Amino acid sequence: MMHSHWRDCQEWRKSGLPLSTTSNEAAKLYDALLTQYTGWYDDDSVGGMEKTAKGLLSADPDFVMGRAIVNGLTAAGTAKSPLLDKQFSRELDDMVKLAESQPITPREKKHVEAVSLFSKGELNKATFVWEEILLDHPTDMLALKFAHDAYFYLGQARQMRDSVAAVMPSWNATIPLYGYLHGQLAFGLCETDHWREAEKYARKGLELIPRDGWATHALAHVMEMQGRPREGVAFLSNTIDDWTTCKWIACHNFWHWALYHIEQGEHAAALDIYDSEIGKRANSGQMLDIVDACSMLFRLELEGVKVGQERWDDVVEIVRPHVDDHLLVFNDSHFLMAFNGGKKKSYSDQLLESLRNFVANSEGAQRKRQQDGLPLLESLAAYAEGRYADAVDLINPHRYDIEKFGGSNAQRDVFDQFLIHAAMKSDKPIHSKLARSLLTQRKAYKPESTLTDRLTARMMAQHGD
Repeated sequence: MMHSHWRDCQEWRKSGLPLSTTSNEAAKLYDALLTQYTGWYDDDSVGGMEKTAKGLLSADPDFVMGRAIVNGLTAAGTAKSPLLDKQFSRELDDMVKLAESQPITPREKKHVEAVSLFSKGELNKATFVWEEILLDHPTDMLALKFAHDAYFYLGQARQMRDSVAAVMPSWNATIPLYGYLHGQLAFGLCETDHWREAEKYARKGLELIPRDGWATHALAHVMEMQGRPREGVAFLSNTIDDWTTCKWIACHNFWHWALYHIEQGEHAAALDIYDSEIGKRANSGQMLDIVDACSMLFRLELEGVKVGQERWDDVVEIVRPHVDDHLLVFNDSHFLMAFNGGKKKSYSDQLLESLRNFVANSEGAQRKRQQDGLPLLESLAAYAEGRYADAVDLINPHRYDIEKFGGSNAQRDVFDQFLIHAAMKSDKPIHSKLARSLLTQRKAYKPESTLTDRLTARMMAQHGD
């Protein structure tokens, strides 16, 4: 059942999660925004997420948790950096000052602290604070969801799984948003290779909320990782009217649909989905949609498909304003895929130079992550320039570190495929042996993969026994 009875101040107090506002309208809009965020959709009755956020801040400009959720959503979107966006930076400063000037609850103070840390790139520290909140308030969905997203960006699958598992016994079906826990746990289970349990929880989530786009997404991951592409296409096709109501995850579910086609060598079908859905939705400004577009075109070109300059040009124009963001290595690497694919070497050089300057002149956890990501981006650049041996030598020593750059197993598989292609194209004999080894590993992990079989056949054709 979809939650739509927005809780007022008294109902929030009864739930054990009191809000420091006297405005029932603000309390209700906070609930409405939290619900849409959790469910990945826009609720037309409140004008969608953007209008809800504006109404929330207007209903009570001094409502600290209103500031925390709105700023947290901006930070979690990874499309704005407070280092570059002065307005966002001021909003974060105002939130902290407001929290310091009011007698708010310890829980609310911790939310402000966590959002502030997250926005500064201190994602690990932010998760510690959200987990502290959950120890005392296990039904605080905002803490749980923000932590879930942060773990995803850090590539911390076990933490993403365990965070949800730890609080589930404290929830029940009478608590609003309870149904969404199942899809969240399913995704964490899938990312830690507990596929059978993941499928069970995803299907339970969809039984409770058929329009849960994240539970749909978790089940799509299970089918991807288990090599069930035909079943995946049928599943997404049969439920399309449910999950496309979830605007903020729909593009990504279409991306999974296209992946199933690539797995089966059905490149025209994948490109059709790109043209009809992914490419268009990349204009949303949502970073998940943008990186999906970059990844899809890059994967198709690795498969030998010429996607055309026009498609790349469209993505390049979307990506170009983010060249100096450096919020996540995962994002930067996808921006570089677009610049390389679009043959915009000056933009690629600009991104790499900007990243090197960021590493040289910044500090903290965000700097360390970007520094660790440099070899990956330099490897992508070398590949685009035809320096395949250099591409392999740059990234192979760090291939097991890519997990910490964030994203899912399915998303990061593009880097595994990239390394295999680079090794196959390299003129170093040791690299052809590496390609064989990587393909053998890949086949052992995912025996049903026809994509792996195609790559292996290509390897044998090029390099023989």
